[in-house]
Amino acid sequence: MAARQTTFTCACFYVDNIFISKYKLHVSYENKTQFISNYAQIEAEIARRRSLGFESLRREAEIRERFTPLHKEVYYLKEDYLDPDFLHIVLQAKTATSIQSVSHLMETLGEGLFRLPVFTKQFCHLLLDELDAIEKSDCPKGRPNSMNKSGILLNEYGFDTYLLGPLRQHYLAPVTSLLFPNSGGICLDSHKAFTVTYGSGHDLDLSCHFDNSEVTLNVALGYDGFSGGHLVFGRMKDELASQDSLKTPLHVEHRTGWGVLHRGGHMHSAEKLLGGKRCNLIMWMRSSAVRNVTCPMCSQPPQLLPTPGADDGFTIQDQGTQITVPRQREVDVCHAL
Repeated sequence: MAARQTTFTCACFYVDNIFISKYKLHVSYENKTQFISNYAQIEAEIARRRSLGFESLRREAEIRERFTPLHKEVYYLKEDYLDPDFLHIVLQAKTATSIQSVSHLMETLGEGLFRLPVFTKQFCHLLLDELDAIEKSDCPKGRPNSMNKSGILLNEYGFDTYLLGPLRQHYLAPVTSLLFPNSGGICLDSHKAFTVTYGSGHDLDLSCHFDNSEVTLNVALGYDGFSGGHLVFGRMKDELASQDSLKTPLHVEHRTGWGVLHRGGHMHSAEKLLGGKRCNLIMWMRSSAVRNVTCPMCSQPPQLLPTPGADDGFTIQDQGTQITVPRQREVDVCHAL
């Protein structure tokens, strides 16, 4: 009888890349202790997300009581803050009947990807001065999201009501209605706005992801002297597997005062900052008409759970009048998040 041939397989076959069919997820598995540790991290993240609304309300109340703005005028939108070319784009968009009527006034970087001037450099410097004062204060600062560790939630410091809300409603809405009519751009009725800061002691880069928004505005505020850190755009999240989402990347540099408009589902990342420091203002603009049908995060009909704090963009049906109304303080979020 011939000797049985010895065959081999890589050790990673037993300890890595285990596929759990129920969740359609690959996990790294080495031993029970390691697996339980990973599960504990998931439980901790779920608990953190469930507490977000309560913690945000607590911070907002403390900030309102303790923080004194350095530049009170920066919290109120003035047309002097807006780039004249942006005002011209908005004016044209209000009467335009096709995307071609305004697209030539901005840079078309790719399909559904546009760059345009938004703020004057003077306003960017004024806002950065205020943000620096916030950063130096001992007031609480919530994480913008689960990926960015540096920056602030702008609603907690009072920027939403008279600055960013009017910006979305009166200036961005006419533009997004033309650029993104099939992605909720014609009915953006809420937003989440925050800053992100990159540099020494802060985040240096950001891995590939998509946003919890229908349309996103990303405005570079400065600082001068930074290098690297370009935005990198790939394909839409539903087009192909996430590991291939940046297979044909498009690199976009930052320009102070200029914003990039893109669909929330457009996969993107931020390259490593090579030097200096930069700060961007991000607005995740949301359409309840779109997300009430399909949650942008789990791609399923939303299963809503009540939560306090900031609005996540969903609305509910008033049972008495059958009128769709937004939830103000006790809002609904998809529990898949």
